[in-house]
Amino acid sequence: MRSWAVVPDFTHHAHTASLSAIAVNSRYVVTGSKDETIHIYDMKKKIEHGALLQHNGTVTCLEFYGTSHLLSGAEDGLICIWNTKRWECLKSIKAHKGHVTSLSIHPSGKLALSVGTDKTLRTWNLVEGRSAFIKNLKQNAHIIKWSPSGEKYVTVITNKVDVYKLDTASITGTITTEKRISSLTFITDSILALAGDDEIVRLFNCDSQKCLCEFKAHENRIKDIYSFEREGQHVIVTASSDGYIKMWNLDINKIKNLPSLLGKVDTKARLTCLAVWFDQALEVKENPDKAATTSPANEEEKSLLVRKDCWTDKNDKKAKTDGKNTPEKRKLETPLKKKKKKLKSSE
Repeated sequence: MRSWAVVPDFTHHAHTASLSAIAVNSRYVVTGSKDETIHIYDMKKKIEHGALLQHNGTVTCLEFYGTSHLLSGAEDGLICIWNTKRWECLKSIKAHKGHVTSLSIHPSGKLALSVGTDKTLRTWNLVEGRSAFIKNLKQNAHIIKWSPSGEKYVTVITNKVDVYKLDTASITGTITTEKRISSLTFITDSILALAGDDEIVRLFNCDSQKCLCEFKAHENRIKDIYSFEREGQHVIVTASSDGYIKMWNLDINKIKNLPSLLGKVDTKARLTCLAVWFDQALEVKENPDKAATTSPANEEEKSLLVRKDCWTDKNDKKAKTDGKNTPEKRKLETPLKKKKKKLKSSE
């Protein structure tokens, strides 16, 4: 297997403090910092696109949904919803009484989850624009993440991962490690990779909670981990306090075999967060057949189903606390589906 060469492409010193969060979509990279700002970079033009100044506190989490929207969370307790066409803040909502520590958008774009230092897990209905459900936790969670299919989600409290099932909103299993967990990523819907305050990457089965394999990835603690699949190849990317970014090839059919190193680069910096951006134009050039799989209709379906006029501060009072009628059990009709029905009736 050939190795991957890693070279610097675009460097810009924009923040006045260290970076705390990063997210990417097909065109932009956004970074959040302890300086309370979010900076935007246009990767096609290789320029800084501007800054977002809505938060008053360290920006703790960022996540894109498709090409149309960005969600941000910070220590001020706010979650902001941004339109990425005009970079307009559609709504700034008081999500948690303490800091927002992590957020995750459901693959459908209908729901988002967030956790904070007020010991709550909150579900946000992005179709109707309201807080839909509040679950009290025994401790503060610092990571939350949906699985690729959206059928399950996980929360991390110190060194413990709780696996939740979507349809019941209940814990189906718990994974515990010796060290604090700093980052995680889903390899598949059932395989979870964990990185923590040591040099080891551990792969677990979400259903059985058994450790499938582990390997030493760095010489210092791992700060962030990312995974993607490309042409049938599963790749894990790790960033460490030792300054190295490394890429690993994982054969999920032979999961007990240790991943092989594809490439590495010494950034000579103390890394804090990581994201992977793909040059789609280059991918299409290398694989022309891939261009045929992307259409305007597909892009429309990927857009986040948020309507600006439905976000009101009063909506937060409608939240249900630890009830059986969770929003996950309700069928949510999206504006996109309504639009399709209207078009069909007009024919």
